[in-house]
Formats: sequence, C-alpha cells, structure tokens
Amino acid sequence: MSNVLEPSIRSAPSAPAGASAALAAAQAEQSAELQAVAVALRKAFGVAFSIWDCYTGELMHVSLQQPGSNDPHRGLLVRGVVGLEPQFVFDDDAALLLAIPFQLPGGVMVAATAAFATRSLEAHESSESLCEMLGVDDRRARQWLSRQMQWTPDSLVRLGAAVQAQYMAERQAARYCREVEKLSDSLASTYEEICLLHGVTQNLRISRDEEELSNLIVNWVLDCLPTRGAAIQLLPVAKDGNVTYKARTNSQLVTAGNCPLDDDRFTRLIEFLRLEAGCSPQVLNPNITSRPDWPFPEVQELIIVPMSDGQRLFGWIAIFNHNTGDEFGTVEASLLNSVGAMLGIHSGNRDLYREQAEFLASVVRALTSAIDAKDPYTCGHSDRVARIAVRLAKELGCDAEVLHTLYMAGLLHDIGKIGIDDAVLRKPGKLTDAEFEHIKQHPELGYRILADIKQLSDVLPAVLHHHEQWDGAGYPFRLSGDQTPLIARIVAVADAFDAMSSDRPYRKGLPFERVDQIFKEGAGRQWDPNVINAYFTAHDDIMLICQNERANLTLDVLQWS
Repeated sequence: MSNVLEPSIRSAPSAPAGASAALAAAQAEQSAELQAVAVALRKAFGVAFSIWDCYTGELMHVSLQQPGSNDPHRGLLVRGVVGLEPQFVFDDDAALLLAIPFQLPGGVMVAATAAFATRSLEAHESSESLCEMLGVDDRRARQWLSRQMQWTPDSLVRLGAAVQAQYMAERQAARYCREVEKLSDSLASTYEEICLLHGVTQNLRISRDEEELSNLIVNWVLDCLPTRGAAIQLLPVAKDGNVTYKARTNSQLVTAGNCPLDDDRFTRLIEFLRLEAGCSPQVLNPNITSRPDWPFPEVQELIIVPMSDGQRLFGWIAIFNHNTGDEFGTVEASLLNSVGAMLGIHSGNRDLYREQAEFLASVVRALTSAIDAKDPYTCGHSDRVARIAVRLAKELGCDAEVLHTLYMAGLLHDIGKIGIDDAVLRKPGKLTDAEFEHIKQHPELGYRILADIKQLSDVLPAVLHHHEQWDGAGYPFRLSGDQTPLIARIVAVADAFDAMSSDRPYRKGLPFERVDQIFKEGAGRQWDPNVINAYFTAHDDIMLICQNERANLTLDVLQWS
C-alpha cells in the first residue's frame, strides 16, 4: 500500500511538549518564587529587597524603595557571595549592604540585597562610603540614613537566616503537598487500573459471550483512561457454513464513547499501520497524526494493541483522542497492552474450546450415522427423539445446559444397538424371550461405548437408564420414581412416543390418539407423570417435530429458530 508511515516513525515515542510552552511554564514558576522571596523579606525586615542572579549578576526582581536598589554594581557584589548564609557584601561605618542567598527550584541561586543603617552620622563625619553604597550624593545619603531604623549586624544576619529557614520550610511543605497530591492521584489511578484488570480477570470465563465481555471492557477502559472513545474489533474465528456452535464469521466492532471509526475504517487503519499479531503497542500522537499523509483526520491521538495468543490474532483494542487534548503515553499504553494480552489469551482458550466442541460434534454425528446404518428402518429415530426431548425439557423449565445435554443424549441413547446382533435388531416378527433379553443389553452396551469420552459424561445417565420405569419395572436396574435421572425420564417419554408412532418391520405406527391414550394410562406407572403432563402441554409442537424432518440440525440448541 502506498502512502504508509515508516515503521521507525510509527513506533516512535511521543514528542515532548513544545519548547516555548515549557520555557513559559518555567519562567512563570520562577517569577512566582521570586515574588514569594520578596514578600517574605519585606514582611520580616519592613524593607523591600532587590534580587540578583548569583552567577551572572543579572537583576531578577527590583524594588525602587531605596537608593541603589537597581545599581548593576550590586549585581557584581552578589557574584562574590560565598555559601548559603546571610552576609554583608558592602560595609560602611553607618550602614551595611546585606545579601541573603536563596536556592530556587531548578537549582537557580539568587541573592536578595538591601541596605540597612547601623548608626547615625555626625555632621562632621564623611558620608563618602555611604554615598558609594547607595549611589547618591551626600545630601540624599544623609536624608536616607536619618529615616532608617538602626540595626545591629548580628540581628540582620539572624533575621536573614530565619527568613531563609521559613522560605525553605514553606518550599518543602509545598513540595510535600504536591507529592501527596501526585501520590493520591497515582493511587487513585492505580486503584482504577487494578479494578479494571480485576474486572477483566473476573469475567474471563470460557462460557462468557465475547461481544458482551468486550462491551463491558470498552466501557471500563473509557472510565479508567483519559480517552474520548474506546473500541475492540473482534476478528472472525470461523468461516460461514463450517460451524456447529455459535462463532463469529465476520469482524465486529464494539465501541464506547466517541469512537471516530466504523468497522471498515478501523480495518483500513490496521492495514495502513501494517500491524500484525505480536506487535508492540502503537502510540500515535499529533507529531504523526498532523502530517499531511495521515488519512484519518478524525484521529488525533491513538493507542492500539493486538489481542493475540502467540501468533494467533483475535482482534484489536484501541483508544482514540485524549479527552483533554494531551498526548497518550506509556502509562496508558501499558495498561491497554495488559488488557489486550488477557483478552488474547481468553480468546485463544475460547477458540480451542470451540474446536474441541466441533470435534465432539463430528464424533456425535459419526456415531448417529452408525446407528442409522445399523438399523436403516429406524433412520431418523434418534434425531426425532432428541428434538422431542428438548421440547419436553423446555416445557419443564430446564436451562440451556440441560437442553444441550438432552439433545446429545437423544441422538446417542440407542448407540448400544451397534453391539446388538443384526438378525435380532432387524427381525420383522415378534422377538423371542432370549432375543428380547439380548436387545435389552443395549443401554449398558451404549454406556460402555461412551464411558471413556469425558466430554459425553453428562449424557451417560440417559443412555443407561432410558428404559427404566416409574414403577420400577424397567431395565437394566429396575430404578423407580426419581431414582432415575431426570434426563433419562425425559428421553424415555420421547423414545416411547417415536417408537409407538413410527412404522416398524413388524407393525405399523400407532395413531396419535392411541399414543396419547397409552401415555395417559401409563403416567405415574411407566412414565414420570410430570414429563407426561409436559408432553400434553407441548403436544402440538411435538406433532410438528414428527412431520418435519430437519437434516443437519446444528447441535447447538440455542441456535435453533
């Protein structure tokens, strides 16, 4: 495909924020810190300080409330500051120039300076040194000095140290507050991520419908990650006409929030990015999506990861467009990758389970064909018994799992007849006592044939006991009442109905009216009365089953129309 992003570009990490934005943020932070230092000093000393860069001597914060506050010479003096303790950088007999160093966030060293009076000058005393410090003439210097509060050098140093300590304590407290907020946000985010992953693991059951599970997960992802839209594309796992049990034969897109792509465009996105099973998470931000050759303008930010098990690809999970316009990063990609890996393994297990179920279905069909081949005159009997048993079970309120088991049991209930002598099985006349005893062996023979197939263990009770009777007069174990498993009691009624109503080599099938009469007379004696009641309630449907042969009916009862 032409016009494709190069792999090195596709997998490139997201670009950092623009340099101008970062610089502006840093300058704003520095300005706020300088203001905080200036306010703290003015509050403590009652005098405004100017602040200088200790390395360059550059004036960073100016106060014009005292003479010489913006004099570049003070910047040169500040460059000579040593250490972090308050110190005097200019010493006059009547005044001192105090410099108080501060370390701002980011390691920037500054010093705040202000002049303080230590004594008054007599009229005859020279003010030359004071004039030099303040950068003014004698008259203005003496005026300034006369208005100042007098300090001792020791008190200036101690108060400067106290302001430093207060500033550092406030900075540390602010840092701790920010760290607590970040930790709180991180814990909240981590908790949401753990809840997401826990929710996924708790729902990874083989029997769970993948579309339903995907719908849950995309909504969880939408809640946990800063995204406007989330989607899972489930790929086909089977071809049309080649499935017995429910399986996807077309791709399906499950979405939550504002997903900008439909299934077709999602597939085109995968093709454009040349993604395949086992690839790493793909993180695309505006450094890529703003390019002229990007064919999906509705997608500005994107993370997409495969749902694969080894080299078997089952789908894709993606999030679209950051909900604040920021870029997606490694945190979101890592979480989405974990979810994708879990879903891939789950899909692999489901597909393996489906393949095993399909194999079992093939075995059941082969065994059913073997029964029909053994006794062609009763061909279709097992299928009708199976369908009638399912209808009776529905009337009795049985769940889907029991319906499935009953259909399989109905198909296989006579599998033991494979071991019955053909001469007896196909005999057109009445059986002798010995022949009847021989044919009565077929439930136990069937049980032994199927006993080693673990996946058919649920049908064994029906195979073994479908000739037991409610009053205990049946075979092979003369069980009575509810000693006989329910599925066997249901198959017994379905089997008896088809046997009585169907033509056999030795007789014509009984009219339905006569069959109904026999059932009424045998309820509570030969058959479970509850199952007989279900037969009469579902009577019309059972008549339709007898009239309509349905070749190749799927073994998945839930797919029947």
